[in-house]
Amino acid sequence: MTTATTHAAKEHARSQAAAVSVPAGPKGVELTWAETVPGGRYTSAVLARGTRLRLRDLDGSACANILLYRADAPWERLNAADTVKVPWQAYLGAGHPLLSDQGRVLATIVADSSGHHDALCGTTSLAVNAAKYGTGALHSESPAGRELFTVAAAKNGLELRDLPPSISFFHGVRVEADGALVSTGSAGAGTEIDLLIHLPVVVLLANTAHPLDPATEFSTTALEVLAWDATSELETLSNTEPEYQRAVQNTESSWNAAHPKGTR
Repeated sequence: MTTATTHAAKEHARSQAAAVSVPAGPKGVELTWAETVPGGRYTSAVLARGTRLRLRDLDGSACANILLYRADAPWERLNAADTVKVPWQAYLGAGHPLLSDQGRVLATIVADSSGHHDALCGTTSLAVNAAKYGTGALHSESPAGRELFTVAAAKNGLELRDLPPSISFFHGVRVEADGALVSTGSAGAGTEIDLLIHLPVVVLLANTAHPLDPATEFSTTALEVLAWDATSELETLSNTEPEYQRAVQNTESSWNAAHPKGTR
């Protein structure tokens, strides 16, 4: 469809909007965010404390590259190094915190049917995708994660310098005995991961191929995004590891100081 005229551009935009599917959430839940993100695209949202965020790999080849920023203090953001260092665990799964650079829990993984994730490699760059697929430009058929994050960040008042290393869901990586990083790929279609948000956050998501994806062609498929209020679950978290408990206490102290009783 041509976009050479204003009328044609309007029709094209409307046809694109009509083609976007809006997923349904769990029965009896009022969704605060529902979106399907095609492969090679990005999205972002501001989520409240107590939100449950569910990501689903619809067709088995999604790769949800994620960044989190504290919404009320965006200089505090996801720290991938601390996320694996503090819990003494490089492999993400249920109970694992996503930590900020201030030692606070931005989110906890509360459910995971995939088990194929990565907190070590970050996302792709323009140069990496250009070498592998022929291009990594934003509007190409194989956009790099860094390019997608740059635009998503700008829409939330953030700049290129605000992009730390990201974490990837639905494409696993394991460390060999010699230190080599090896792709373990996807767990298959229909797998999910749920995050419980501890502090108001800006979420950036780039659904693009993992840096170690062995496929020679860009074949990233759709990612489903759902979110709803689950504030009560903050009181029932099951991780009893001392490092996690200290991070939660640090988080709650910060929240309570900024939101005294009677003002929340």
